[in-house]
Amino acid sequence: MLVFAALALAGADALAHGVTQGDKGYIQEISGMNLLPFLYLGAKHMVTGYDHLLFLFGVVFFLYKLEHVAIYVSLFALGHSTTLLLGVLWDTSVSAYLIDAIIGLSVVYKALDNLGAYRRWFGVQPNTKAATLVFGLFHGFGLATKIREFEIAPDGLIPNLLSFNVGVEVGQMLALSAILIVMGFWRRTDGFLRHAYTANVAMMTAGFLLIGYQLTGWAVAA
Repeated sequence: MLVFAALALAGADALAHGVTQGDKGYIQEISGMNLLPFLYLGAKHMVTGYDHLLFLFGVVFFLYKLEHVAIYVSLFALGHSTTLLLGVLWDTSVSAYLIDAIIGLSVVYKALDNLGAYRRWFGVQPNTKAATLVFGLFHGFGLATKIREFEIAPDGLIPNLLSFNVGVEVGQMLALSAILIVMGFWRRTDGFLRHAYTANVAMMTAGFLLIGYQLTGWAVAA
């Protein structure tokens, strides 16, 4: 599971879902409705969004039933789909550094939740479904700040955004499927519960590093 932490800290582009120059140049050159390219870009964006994948990894860590996985993933998808679309359509101006820092905070939150920290420290268990939805909203703003870097032509904007959003969901399901397959094999081993604590501490550490990295970038850019 330390691989997830390593991927999360692989570099600035990975941390911020950086828009590659090739993708940005292609989007700036085309106009009109281009559903398949935006579908591909949405899927690519999610699959390479290591901070989003870290959060999803934390969400499903102790979920053993597919119906429970479906509920939490649907809440997360509802949140980030809503703010992704509204964030672009309303042309919101939010610091990408601060949004990505909050995404890092979501990773820390979920790791602490998995470790049972809130019940031990405060004697209460936060509503995990509500938290997943709320953090999904912030994750969507993060995606919106990145898609605005594409400088999409207004012609065909809404269909292209919807296609991008569908691509994000496709990418999320592909990544989640891979995570669940790995988790399924890991849970069958005798060492799962023994190493669960270490895995969540590693995830929490990665989240704190993400927060520090983004806040440093925000302070330097200010």
